Amino acid sequence: MRTAGQPVPTPSTGPSRRSLLGLGAGAGLALATGAAPSAARAEESLAPAARRAQRVLRAGNARFVGGEQRHPHESLAWRRSLAEGQHPIAVVLGCADSRATPELVFDEGLGDLFVVRSAGEVLDDAVIGSIEYAVEHLGIALVVVLGHADCGAVGATVDVVRGDAEATGFVSSLVRSIEPAVLTTPEDDDDVAFRAACVAEQARRTAAILQERSVVVRDAVGRGARVVGATYALADGRVSWL
Repeated sequence: MRTAGQPVPTPSTGPSRRSLLGLGAGAGLALATGAAPSAARAEESLAPAARRAQRVLRAGNARFVGGEQRHPHESLAWRRSLAEGQHPIAVVLGCADSRATPELVFDEGLGDLFVVRSAGEVLDDAVIGSIEYAVEHLGIALVVVLGHADCGAVGATVDVVRGDAEATGFVSSLVRSIEPAVLTTPEDDDDVAFRAACVAEQARRTAAILQERSVVVRDAVGRGARVVGATYALADGRVSWL
């Protein structure tokens, strides 16, 4: 947090970080008004914005790992400025686990990330619709599917696949969704390593399936957007990109 006596920043009147990530003036107007991107915008490559956004996330995670967080965009003035609209730089689909909060992991603040969370990063219509909204209406060029070590949903699926447990209630739907990732992961005598590999495989599969199921996301990727998998290590806080 900022120290006492430190001046409270006021919203910048210059280019926003979003504009610096490759957002043109026309697209900025579309975001502010809620209008769909213009035809000219649709023809622009999203690749530069995607690359820059990923660099921002890499840098933020490095600060988090090193205990040098900046805790950006938490001030009263910044909160008030967000009442006029949001301009996040990336979508993060993460697990619902309380230990893997994307804004903390990437040292970002209010309005910086469009976060969607479900246990095991499982996709359903609401999750895909949320991501499509961010890509189509907010112009976001980077989607990150973030798994994490010791994922309970993935671990439960491993136990069910091995016959060591049963899934009941709606948890069974999560297990069914994650099961293909477990079944396609090569067995390992090291159980911890095997479960970690299953977590990584689930993130990769989810990133691929999202593009298969969503025309909106697939079209954005065709224009240079990125959908990438990653895993978060609980012990040291490091994000590994897949």
